[in-house]
Amino acid sequence: MAEKQSNGLVKYFLIAISVIFLFLFLVLPLYVVVTEAFKKGAEQYWQAVSDEYTVKAILLTLEATVFAVVINTVFGVFAAWAVTKFRFEGKKVLTTLIDLPVTVSPIIAGLIYVLTFGRQSILYPLLEKYDIKIVFAVPGIVLATIFVTFPFVSRELIPVLESQGTDEEEAAALMGANGSTIFRRVTFPHIKWALLYGVVLCASRAMGEFGAVSVLSGHLRGKTNTLPLHVEILFNEFQYMPAFAVSSILVVMAILLLIIRSIIEHKGKKETEIR
Repeated sequence: MAEKQSNGLVKYFLIAISVIFLFLFLVLPLYVVVTEAFKKGAEQYWQAVSDEYTVKAILLTLEATVFAVVINTVFGVFAAWAVTKFRFEGKKVLTTLIDLPVTVSPIIAGLIYVLTFGRQSILYPLLEKYDIKIVFAVPGIVLATIFVTFPFVSRELIPVLESQGTDEEEAAALMGANGSTIFRRVTFPHIKWALLYGVVLCASRAMGEFGAVSVLSGHLRGKTNTLPLHVEILFNEFQYMPAFAVSSILVVMAILLLIIRSIIEHKGKKETEIR
């Protein structure tokens, strides 16, 4: 009896700690964002979120996110398939490089691109000759976003492919199936939920990226400012209500992605249980 009471106390203590933590670090900040965004009424809120520079920041954020998701999905599938299904020299180097963006500060990543493509770079005369702008331009924003997000898809796929093994692919190959057929009919059904989960994580990280993008953007309003950068500019100009209003857009995007992620997790678990 005493042991049960002790376990019950521990359980409720842990639940209380979890609830307090979530309230302080999640619920309360979200409440502040929403209340401050609508502090001056719905009309002022709409003016802030429909402002010309806000719309351009939204479009640039979505553009960078789409490029990052598409490119990292292709790279993630190929990299995960290569690492788990084939033996080759340099496999450990490849897996280490995949994890590199997680260990490198986004600001350092932005600086690397500035040094690689900026005026002091040996590549700059060639870029200038063909009028290619990367630093303080949209291509730089896209490159930075891709860099900080490319581990997400591959890191979701690698454990799934490793647990799957190679028996089914080998059997299909012995029966005469080519590589594309093996991937579509055998490999993909096993990884589709992990792939979707990785895509959602990649998209959410891309939308909220700040450090690397901040270094490469030059903070050109209406040209190279993503939503997080636009929020920073508004806040630094003491336009608090518009800053919170624009922040609420990011909150809505995050909630939508969270809902999608939960649906994917549920469907993935359900399909696993059926199998």
